[in-house]
Amino acid sequence: MKKKILIADDESRIRILVTDFLESEGYEVISASDGKQALDLFYENEDCKLMILDVMMPYYDGFQIVKEIRSLTKIPILMLTARTSDYDELQGFHLGVDDYIRKPFSPKILVARINALFDRTYGEYKLIEKGRLQIQISRHLVIINHETINLSQTEFQLLLYLVENEGIVLSREQILYKVWGLDYDGTERTVDTHMNRLRNKLEQVSSYIQTIRGFGYRFEVKT
Repeated sequence: MKKKILIADDESRIRILVTDFLESEGYEVISASDGKQALDLFYENEDCKLMILDVMMPYYDGFQIVKEIRSLTKIPILMLTARTSDYDELQGFHLGVDDYIRKPFSPKILVARINALFDRTYGEYKLIEKGRLQIQISRHLVIINHETINLSQTEFQLLLYLVENEGIVLSREQILYKVWGLDYDGTERTVDTHMNRLRNKLEQVSSYIQTIRGFGYRFEVKT
């Protein structure tokens, strides 16, 4: 049975683009053009497995929808935003959003992030292979050239977050909130310290993790 995804965005071109790419990947897609329609479709489709919500929509915005949905279910939610500041992302994570993508976005990156959300939530798509790096998500295993690399839970989540966002520059603040959580009271130096440890353990493929001076980090496999 195809996995059903609900996308809500008031821009028809975004809905059509996302729907086309997701359907080509084997998903079933239902779409809404405003917040009210999104909630109606959610309640009418109990088999919906994931939601993609735009932040700004008529009637109800994405945050209002998340508040209502999170009182009922932990269905994975990915939000789209056209804003460039981190405010939307921080507010969304506080409400229980699972992931964010900023507009304009690559449909391929969107599909990769959705696959990752399905894996974390439903235990599917268990294997990720990037160059010489292999991650078996359900077993929390990291393998390089057939050798198992011992990572702490935090290091594993840090690596997974980087890989899931391949090609995207992530700020230290984004990484801190996503990996350590909103209640963590440490500084952004924590990210640098753990990133150095992670690189040391991934010695053979440490170049996959790039430092973006003055901002953060990016995971990219160079061929």
